[in-house]
Amino acid sequence: MANPQRAGRLAQEVQRDVTDLLLKRINDPRVQDVTVTSVELTGDLQIATIYYSILSDLASDAKKAQAGLEAASGLIRKELGSRLTVYKIPELKFVRDNSVQYGNHIEDLIRQLHKEN
Repeated sequence: MANPQRAGRLAQEVQRDVTDLLLKRINDPRVQDVTVTSVELTGDLQIATIYYSILSDLASDAKKAQAGLEAASGLIRKELGSRLTVYKIPELKFVRDNSVQYGNHIEDLIRQLHKEN
């Protein structure tokens, strides 16, 4: 099991590098509006779960973004291999982060309560 500080540092590096790759190297229009919000690594540094958000709320756009990220995962992992100083590059799992939409929903509910009072 890896040192927790090392895992945190590596997660930050992965987040920075994946964001950079999405902006500069990946030319897929499906991932154009994707923002990496956080990265979590397993204790053995074998799997990186990359949380992302997109600007659109449409389900079709979310599916396209997920497909685009999965299609680009090989290139992203290859590029991470040249940028990171680890023995084995973690496998990448992309998960949509719905916290922004959830926060907006809660805010709308609070506004409705204030209007009623």
